[in-house]
Amino acid sequence: MFRERGLPVLDADAIGHELVEPGGAAVGRVIEAFGNGILTDGHINREKLGALVFRDAEARQKLNAIIHPEIRQEIARRCGELIQDGHEIILIDAALIAENGQLDEFMAGLIVVTCPEEIRVKRLVQHRGITEDEARRRIAAQTPPEKKIPLADWVIENSGTIEVLEAQVDRVSEELQGHGG
Repeated sequence: MFRERGLPVLDADAIGHELVEPGGAAVGRVIEAFGNGILTDGHINREKLGALVFRDAEARQKLNAIIHPEIRQEIARRCGELIQDGHEIILIDAALIAENGQLDEFMAGLIVVTCPEEIRVKRLVQHRGITEDEARRRIAAQTPPEKKIPLADWVIENSGTIEVLEAQVDRVSEELQGHGG
């Protein structure tokens, strides 16, 4: 929705996926760390890897130690390109941002999107095709969005209708682009 309003959005999850696709910068280290059991036809199977790391906190930490620095580096590179192209505001869509209870130094602000856990579980099952148990494990592996509210400059509540969500995105977009009150 923010893209539709002219704001560039970098998706940290999508960048993480790119890093483990064939030719990705993290492929060799991920295979070395987790072995051939995560492969299908010689390539990293993200479903196998995800099932492994969302069951095992130590495995998740190991993967994050490999992937997160690469994601940060790629986000920085892409931000640089967007700044050179004249963009002053860049949104980074990242579920794991501010996990340590503080904003990263590069962040000028934080938008937190909240939604009751039951709705989040239902959406993960519907949109990702995973089991309810797997959805709950993934949610449990993240800091609840509600705990990030004290750090937030904007809070978007995403349990209502699409129209209510659009209105909230409009308000935040206008403020970000200097047209708000």
